[in-house]
Amino acid sequence: MTKDAIDQIFDRARHGDVFAQTLMGQILCEGKYVQQDRQNGIGWLRDAAQCNCLYAKELINEYLSGQVNAPHGTTHEQRPNSTEDNTDVDNLAELKSLIGLERVKQDVDSLRNLIKIQAMRKQQGLPNTSVSYHCVFSGNPGTGKTTVARIVAGIYKELGILKKGHLVEVDRSKLVGEYVGQTAPKTNKVIDEALDGVLFIDEAYTLVGEGSDYGAEAIATLLKRMEDDRDRLVVILAGYTNEIKEFIDSNPGLQSRFNRYIQFDDYSAEELTEIFKRNLRKSRYKIKRDAFEELQSVIERAVASRDKNFGNARYVRNLFEKVVQNQANRLARMASIDNDELSIITREDINF
Repeated sequence: MTKDAIDQIFDRARHGDVFAQTLMGQILCEGKYVQQDRQNGIGWLRDAAQCNCLYAKELINEYLSGQVNAPHGTTHEQRPNSTEDNTDVDNLAELKSLIGLERVKQDVDSLRNLIKIQAMRKQQGLPNTSVSYHCVFSGNPGTGKTTVARIVAGIYKELGILKKGHLVEVDRSKLVGEYVGQTAPKTNKVIDEALDGVLFIDEAYTLVGEGSDYGAEAIATLLKRMEDDRDRLVVILAGYTNEIKEFIDSNPGLQSRFNRYIQFDDYSAEELTEIFKRNLRKSRYKIKRDAFEELQSVIERAVASRDKNFGNARYVRNLFEKVVQNQANRLARMASIDNDELSIITREDINF
């Protein structure tokens, strides 16, 4: 992109062009054509987001959570399981912008309303009902549990429940050691990282093992810290619906602390198609009509034959990557490539 083109985008952004503001924000945040200036870039994206540009809102959340182009000197290896501070993210707007998940949106909104009203009652000297902030997210893979957990963490910060509102995501391997004496220190270290934020444990039921397994020690350590640090730690357990319920019901300590269940339903074929279209827009691809019709058929067949291991949004992400790979292979066979063709998905690319 030439300097003149960037100057034109900047001029249009200054005059309120929402698309130009979004593009300017992306250019500055990623530093592809100009010197990287994330703070200024986020500012342009916020201007566009205030005009209800969903793409700008998505980019803000991705940049702030470290999913896209982390700041210089910070790598994903340095902070593998923790999202950045949720400051200045409109968590409720982000939740509403997610495709599908209507039941989840209602449940999270109800929880937010309960916390707000209880805080108002406290200000008026009225007695409060005890509210448990710990949650169980149940559902199949790829239904948005981690994304919503990050949003919930931000809402808790917004409402004063948590000071930082960051999310630390772990699984069994991050909590359970291989030898005697390793598990408790390992679990405590993870919990220390999650203090003042949310600890998200995916497939939590895998902590229950057999024989000399040390998962029980991890659970005991977790329960103790949940009591000792009850004002600084929120825990969200996640996994398949039946397995996670059996896991919690099998342990009285877990049962007494986790009574708020949020069910994540599978996406419909229409919702998965919309997620694919959003991926196209974010990566600036366009798809021809016959290719789009074939894509719809592919997704509908996948949904019709899915089992509990179906990846939902993950399936769409993998499908998108295959389509882009097919397009790249098709273009590579051409003697010359027109610039417009770099952004076009054809029927030939939807060939599996």
